[in-house]
Amino acid sequence: MGSVIHSTRTKDGPVPVSYDTDQYRPGRAITDWEPENELFWKSFGKRVAARNLWIAVPALLVAFVVWQVWSVTATNLKDVGFSYSTSQLFWLTAIPGLTGGTARIFYTFLGPMVGQRRFTALSTAVLVVPLIWLGIAIQDPATPYGVMVAIAALCGIGGANFASSLANIGFFFPKAKKGSAAGINGGLGNLGVSVVQLLTPIVITWSVIAIGSAQHKADGTAVHLQNAAFIWVPVLLVLAAVAWFGQNDLKVASTPFSRQKIIFKRKHTWLMTWLYVGTFGSFIGFAAALPMLIKTTFPDYSVATYAWMGPAVGALSRWAGGWIADKWGGARVTILSFVGMAAAIVGVISFLPPSGGDGGSFPGFFLCFLAAFFFSGIGNGSTFRQIPVIFRTTSLNGLTEGTPEYAGALKQAEMESGAVTGFTSAIAAYGFFFIPALFGSVAVTSAMWGFVAFYLSCVVVAWWFYARKNAEAPS
Repeated sequence: MGSVIHSTRTKDGPVPVSYDTDQYRPGRAITDWEPENELFWKSFGKRVAARNLWIAVPALLVAFVVWQVWSVTATNLKDVGFSYSTSQLFWLTAIPGLTGGTARIFYTFLGPMVGQRRFTALSTAVLVVPLIWLGIAIQDPATPYGVMVAIAALCGIGGANFASSLANIGFFFPKAKKGSAAGINGGLGNLGVSVVQLLTPIVITWSVIAIGSAQHKADGTAVHLQNAAFIWVPVLLVLAAVAWFGQNDLKVASTPFSRQKIIFKRKHTWLMTWLYVGTFGSFIGFAAALPMLIKTTFPDYSVATYAWMGPAVGALSRWAGGWIADKWGGARVTILSFVGMAAAIVGVISFLPPSGGDGGSFPGFFLCFLAAFFFSGIGNGSTFRQIPVIFRTTSLNGLTEGTPEYAGALKQAEMESGAVTGFTSAIAAYGFFFIPALFGSVAVTSAMWGFVAFYLSCVVVAWWFYARKNAEAPS
């Protein structure tokens, strides 16, 4: 058994503490974890946290691929003989958001109960099921619409992995690094949206890897839509194995639901959920809807060429948002993101074709959409930096560092911020459902003006509670 001695701070000064270093090896359960202890962190805590983070990132990325596979698949169905209406296709892109958001609620609380290693491995491996079913069903244009709805619903489970991943990973990092860690995990994980939208139009043309029969477009071109599903099956299995053997279960973060449910009584749970709906809800909803928006609004432009760029910008700027928020403060950056999103959507509206007619400007429309994705990513990073700061500040208010009361409150704050992080992401994931469904049900311009009004309400909430002088919970 390996051991190392560090000091930990109490009200009576530094006290030596001995740790069993075997617990920090890959595949082990960790019982002693003090990321705020600088000596502990620099010696081996940082290394262990980084390993768990960088295993989580690709697993989350491919989970997003599964969640978003319908955003591109739906745009190809009519071309190969499926007789679904435009409204039905928008609904197929929306349904994974409904199941993804709902499953996130459960994953939020299950993740810390089960542990990072086991939950990442199991939740990754289970995604093989809807992909295999999709690969089989998509080869037959006579597949009933109800079957496709069921497959889309199961693919939505991939979106739930985000809640458990963010809730678990946050426990590994100290306060000063939480924003950056969440930005890396969430931002690079979000790249799965761009990956699926970029690679799907390419892989469906590869006959050499096709399993099953080809489909044919009206011009006779052969495609293999099943490739978009089957190609990810071995990747998921490998990533599940890597998580099982390479990550750690953090026992100190293991918390029963009976203790986690306290977050529903916290006002800041609901306020931060409102803000995160505005940032991540917009990101994931726009990502799901953009391919169909381009196809139906500007049909002369290629979905495959342009659709993936917006989610890529939003995913990468998420890391920047977390990093900037660590430096400047989360609330200020969050306000900036909502102002930017509102301005960008006003620009999108101005470049749309007139109702029921042709015209508009695709370059202007697309550049403004890129700006909306950029600011949504910035806000994704800054809001997730705010959550642990808010709950740490409110929990530790009036307590003295080094006392048992302080230590207990700190652990409670860590637990609550992890649960709130997952819960807010669960509610925001419904943006994946509501935005495409909204575009399929009402005029695009009307929906866009509704988004602008919502973003302005978020500016007010962020400023009043978190950014103004004497704010209730500066963050």
